[in-house]
Amino acid sequence: MNSAHKIPAISIVIPCLNEARELPNLLDSIRAQSFQNYEIIVADAGSTDNTVELARKAGALVVPGGMPGPGRNRGAEAAQGTWLFFFDADVILPPDFLAQAFAELQENYLDLATCEFKPQSDLRLDKVLFHFANLSVKLNQAFNPRAAGFCIFITRRLFERIGGFDETLRLAEDHDLVDRASKLRPLKILKSTSLLVSVRRLEKEGRFSLIQKYMAVEKHLMTKGAIREDIVEYEFGNFDQSTAAAGSESGGEEIPKKLLDEVESKIIQLEEQYNQFEATLKSKSDNPDLITDSARKFRAGFEALGESVKILFK
Repeated sequence: MNSAHKIPAISIVIPCLNEARELPNLLDSIRAQSFQNYEIIVADAGSTDNTVELARKAGALVVPGGMPGPGRNRGAEAAQGTWLFFFDADVILPPDFLAQAFAELQENYLDLATCEFKPQSDLRLDKVLFHFANLSVKLNQAFNPRAAGFCIFITRRLFERIGGFDETLRLAEDHDLVDRASKLRPLKILKSTSLLVSVRRLEKEGRFSLIQKYMAVEKHLMTKGAIREDIVEYEFGNFDQSTAAAGSESGGEEIPKKLLDEVESKIIQLEEQYNQFEATLKSKSDNPDLITDSARKFRAGFEALGESVKILFK
């Protein structure tokens, strides 16, 4: 870890509420990083377990926080680094995550980014859902930028310029931050690395129930704007008291394998079509038919995936 007299390149900000079970895994993965020029700031929202003790023992600075926007803002206020890396307590970083992410950010002169995320789960349904979520972020980055709060990288200067997280919002404060920041600097998705995310919320609320909530949130954002009231029930913390939802939502065993195969195949196909379309645009081809054909295939793939997803979520 960086010395007390050295200004860190990265300030890692982690909002917490009773995260004694998950936080040590993240802190261990940070301490194991090959890149060591960082500081850790835990913004605690009044934990009643030993979250604060564990954070301080690991060398983190602990500040009073709130969940989740206020906590991230309080952490950012205490930060000294040029970069702010926002994580949640239930993520885990691969050993070279910080080194690879920081290098890519610097090499491409980025000010705002996220990365792909993978589930801490062997359940195939989780892998399919996460693949779809990553693809959605990729497809939306140019015209409807989104990034989850557990994985946002932003320069401190840009963060301060837009006023940080909007603390009046009840939900989707992460999307709001990225939307405002992207008006000044484009959101990019790092290609060099990814992180692991717990599926505890999926298990607590049920996979399809949670997806329906996310869809309701997205619909509100698209039609009514920022969310300043409780439109869905969404509890922060309190995971220790949860039990996994039953049936297909907890294990996915009731979902026909053929349907999962179809959805997964179309996700992969659409990602390939998107990459081909992007490559065609970057080539600056003077053949309009080539661009039109690539765009047509991409749109057809998107529509085909949409139909399969509708069947999956019935």
